This record gives sequence, structure tokens and C-alpha cells, in this order.
Amino acid sequence: MSGVHTVDPDIDVDLGTLFANIAKNWLRILIAALVVMALALVVASVISPLYKSETRILIETRESVYTRPDSARNTDRPILDQEGVASQVELISSADLLKKVAAKLNLASRPEFDGSADMSVIGRLLVLAGLKNDLSEIPAEERVLKAFREKLTVHQVSDSRVIVVEFSSKDRRLAAAVPQAIAEAYVNLQREAKLQSNSDATEWLELEIDDLRTRVRDAEAKVASFRAESDILVGGNDAPLATQQLSELSTELSRVRASRSSVEAKAIAVKKALDSGISPDSLPDVLESPLIQRLRERQVQLNADIADLSTTLLENHPRIKALRSQLVDLDHQIATEARKLLRSLKTEAETAKIRERELLADLNKLKVESARAGEKQVELRALEREATAQRELLESYLTRYREAASRQDRNYLPADARVFQEATVPAAPYFPKRLPIAISAFAATVLIMIIVSLLRELFSGRAMRERHGSLTPVSTVPMEATNNHAVAATAAPNQAVHVSAPANDRTVTISRVTVKTVADRLIAARASRAILVSPEGDEAAATSVMLARQIADSGLRVLLLDLTANGVASLPMLNGAVLPGITDLLASEAQFVDIIHCDHYSECDVIPAGTASPARAMRAVERLPIIMNSLTTAYDMVVVECGPTDAVGVSRLTAPGSEVLISAIEPRNRAVLNAAADLRSSGYEDLLMVGPVSGRSPQPDAGNRSAA
Repeated sequence: MSGVHTVDPDIDVDLGTLFANIAKNWLRILIAALVVMALALVVASVISPLYKSETRILIETRESVYTRPDSARNTDRPILDQEGVASQVELISSADLLKKVAAKLNLASRPEFDGSADMSVIGRLLVLAGLKNDLSEIPAEERVLKAFREKLTVHQVSDSRVIVVEFSSKDRRLAAAVPQAIAEAYVNLQREAKLQSNSDATEWLELEIDDLRTRVRDAEAKVASFRAESDILVGGNDAPLATQQLSELSTELSRVRASRSSVEAKAIAVKKALDSGISPDSLPDVLESPLIQRLRERQVQLNADIADLSTTLLENHPRIKALRSQLVDLDHQIATEARKLLRSLKTEAETAKIRERELLADLNKLKVESARAGEKQVELRALEREATAQRELLESYLTRYREAASRQDRNYLPADARVFQEATVPAAPYFPKRLPIAISAFAATVLIMIIVSLLRELFSGRAMRERHGSLTPVSTVPMEATNNHAVAATAAPNQAVHVSAPANDRTVTISRVTVKTVADRLIAARASRAILVSPEGDEAAATSVMLARQIADSGLRVLLLDLTANGVASLPMLNGAVLPGITDLLASEAQFVDIIHCDHYSECDVIPAGTASPARAMRAVERLPIIMNSLTTAYDMVVVECGPTDAVGVSRLTAPGSEVLISAIEPRNRAVLNAAADLRSSGYEDLLMVGPVSGRSPQPDAGNRSAA
């Protein structure tokens, strides 16, 4: 059989053809969108309109500064925090409050709150079939409450103390009446809670006040009784009389001791002056005596007279002798007066000593009395403190009781909430919005129709085109089938080879290309894995080495994984060294860092076959896909040399982005042709046959690289 065949080229999507198809079918898309929009308008017109209204409640302190209790008048009452406002939201939506509102507005009589009243025929059939609960078995109050909750929304405005109560209904007046009734019920509930709390407090205070009156009376009686029994005399400043006397005697004793010390010092000074012959009139205490002062004045006068007469009279003159005799008498009188002063000072000192001893005796007696009074005073003060505390507590309770009683009598307990925005009857329904629904339906239909048109055009194949730079084989040569799997091919590169499948004897085409061509194709397609099958054995395994080096020369990070039985693919890259490899990793005898080595002649990395037992490694062959995924993540491309394997072995290594290649030296080799037929029959249709012919030297001049 001979002929000319072309291989399936690389294809790409023709965007121009795709969008041209949209322009071609614009009328169909527009009509479909208009029909759907019309249906949406009809459905929106049939749906019963719903009206929504809302009431806004502000949580704040409603107590006036003029009516606030005295205990809280000087301090601002704390307003509820965010958690407190959230608790009020739960209170508003509580079942008890909603039941009160439902009963007040008689919501049970309205059909929209009782689903069992207007159940459709389909709904009744579903109930009979057991596919739906029978609402008539649920109590009417529960049915109304359930419908009420579905139409009610209570939420807190963010970062505020405002609570919004929203309600929707088919009746616009009911939509406004319900939130307003809920707000009023909530405010009344708060006021009633305050009244109840105030009433409870009044009753409790009344009982406590009666008890406190008795306790205050008993405490004051104990104080009076103890004071009478202890005979404690109280002086000024509410202190015991003995304590005050003790203080006064201590002061007097200090004064007497100081006076005695002063008198004794004066007496000693006068005595020393007299004993030493010093004129006593030089002492301050002597000079302070009036008599001595007069004698001193007379002495001065006599000295003056003698001086005057000495100018006219001689020393032996009787007048001068008389004056000198008077002067000597004055000196004797001054000395005599000084001795009298000394005796007076001694007498005064003795008197001070006697007074001091008397005061000291009295002081000791008062100390004992003061100590006894102090002990009694401690007990008395304890009783007085107890009586004072009971009295102050009674007065405080009386003040609070009067405040609580007055509020209860006047019924003045404002709630800490107010409605600052009342619900109004809505003029237009909030659902359904016919215009937005129609526009949304139109836009969605246009988008869906465009997507459907694109997919139809894409799957029809009309929008596919050949990729620029794709592989185009030249021609084939005549060949004859040798058996059911027989094929024939030439060895020329970039040439197609025909394979006849055994099941239907159908001729297929496989291209045989050079290593450089395959490398360019893999790089352009951004393939992550290149899986090479070498049916001829070790000789054809060199193709994977050349392919890995060719791709590494382009700047990509490439790894060669050697899965051959004897590791022939990796030996040339490692200068014949046998190093740990994939079998060691599968056998858990090494880690990734131990099995990845550098190619000595390129920038490519390599994982050799390894040194572990292949039988042991095959027990963990199910880990191979996981290892491949890890390598694909770390490297731009992984080249796998599988050796003479079959399609089942290849399937363990393939993943999205994989390319399967046949490495062959002689395309007419029976093993090559059988392997190609096996892979093609297993679904690998886009096969390429590559031979060990490359435009680069297998061992460049680059120096050896150290192992990773």
C-alpha cells in the first residue's frame, strides 16, 4: 500500500471565527433574550407584590437630670454597649413579644399568616403522599409565629445604638402597622420591666427599713448604757476628761521643771561670783533687783562726788573720808543683797522641786485613770460606729424608699429607648421590581446564548486552525505489511511512518523527526513531561540524553529520569559512575537531595536508575506518580527514559502536559512498529518517532560540574 498522508498538525483556536459566529447568530440571540425578558415580565406581573416598612428605635437614657435619683445625679448613667444593644435585638424578636403583637393585630385571621388556609391542590397532594408536613396539625399560634418571623427582620445598625425593625407584607397598611406595634410593645415592655423592678425594690426596702429601725434603736441604747456604766467623763473635743487632765499636767510639769532648772542655774552663777570675789553687780540677775539698782545708783553718785571734791580737797580731808566710808558701806550692802538673792533663788529652787514631785505623783495617777478610760473609750467608739453605720444605712434606705415610692405613685419610669422614626405606609412595592428583573433576564439570556454559540462553534471544529511553526511531515514511502502488526518506514528524519492496526487494518501516520525538532516542539507547547519509549533497548536510549541536553541549552531547568533496567541513559551523563537513584528513593533508602545529580556535560540534572534492589523498589511503584508530580513542580520539564516498556507502564507516568515519544534507530524494526501500534491502540494518537540525530555534540567542552 502506498500513498501520501499528512499527520494531524498542532491546532489553535481561531478567535475571529468564534466571534464571527456570534455576529452571524445575533438575531437568534436577540429573539431568545426578548422572549425570556417577556416571560420574566409576565412572571413578575403575576407575583403578588410585597410591601416593606421599617421603624427605627434609639437606645438611650431617657431619665432627666431633674428626676434622676440623688445617688445617680452626679454620675452619668452608662448607656448599653454593643453587646447590650444586641441583647435588645433578641428581646424585640422574642416569641413572647411577637405573640402579643400578633394577638393585638389579629394576624391569625389573615391568609398570609396561615399556610393551611389557602393550601394549593399540589400542596394537598404532597401532604397526602407524605412528602410535605401537614400545616393543619401545627397549632395556629405556632403557624402565625413562623410566618411572622419569615416576614420580620430586626437588626442593629453598625457602630450605633439604633435598632431597625422591618416587616414585609402583601398589605401595605399592615406592613406599616406591624413594625410600629412591635416598637410600641417593646417600649411598653421595658417600662413594665422597670415598674416591676421598682415595685420589687420598694417592697424589699420597706422590710429592710423596719428591720433597720429596730437595729438602730438597739445600737444607740447600747451606747448610752455602756457610757453610763463605764463612768467615762468626756471633756472638750469629745475626749475623756482624764486624758485632757493628763495632757495639762504634763504641760505644767514641763514648765515647773524648766523653771527649776533656770533658778538653779541662776543660783549657781551668783554663788560662783560671790565665792570668787567678783562684784555681784555684774550678774544680770543681781542687776535686776530694784534695791541693788538703787544702791548701784548711790554708789555711782558717791564716786562722782569724790571725784569732784578731789579736785579741791586732799585725800585726808574729812569730807572725802566720809564719802569713801559711805562707798565701802554701799559695797557691803550690795554683797549682802546678793547673798539674800542667792538664798531666795535656792528657796525658789526647793519650792520648784517640791511642786515637781507633787505634779509627778498626780501625773502617775492620771496615767492609770487615762489608760482605763482609753480602754472603755475603745469599746464605746465601737458601739458608736455600729450605731452610726446602722443610722446612715437607715437614712440611705429611707431616701431610696421615698424616691422609689414617689416614682411608683406617679408612675414615672421612662424606658431607655424611643422611636425616632415611625413606620409609614409604603407607596410602592419593594418586590418584584419589574424593570430590574427584565433587564437581568435579558442580560443573562444574552450571555448564556453567546456562551452556547461559542461552545457549539468550538466543538464543531470550524474554529480550529493550524498553529504557526507546527510539524509538517513531507511524505511517506511505499511499505508492505509483514503481519497483523507489520509496518514499514524510511529512516529519513521529518518523515511520516504508516502503522496498520491489527483490529481494523487501518493505516495511521506517525512522524519521525530529529531531536532538535522535538525539543523546539516541547518548548513551544510548554510541555511538563517528555516520556520516551525505546523498543530497541539500550542503543536508542541515547536519544533521551540528547533531548534533555538540547532543552537545557534553551535555558529551561530540565531533569532526566532514567527508568531503564541497567541505567544506560544516565551513565554517560555521570561518566559511568553508579550513584543512588530512583530505586533507592522507592525503596526508602535515600531522599530527593541524595538522588539528584548534575550532568557533567550540560546544565541538565539527572536521576539515575540507582543501586537499590529493583524487586524491592517495585513494591512501592504506586509512589511513582507522586514522585513525578513533585519533580514536575520543581523543574520546567522532566524527560523520562522508559526503555522498552508498554502502554501500561507509560500510563503511570503521564499527566496533563505530557508528550509520549518513540525513540528509534531503525524505524522498520519490528519491536518499534509493535510498540507504536500498542501505544496508538491505547489512546496515544499524537505520536512522534525521534532518532538519535542532533545538531550538538554529545560532550561539549564545558568543564565537569560537581554533583548536586
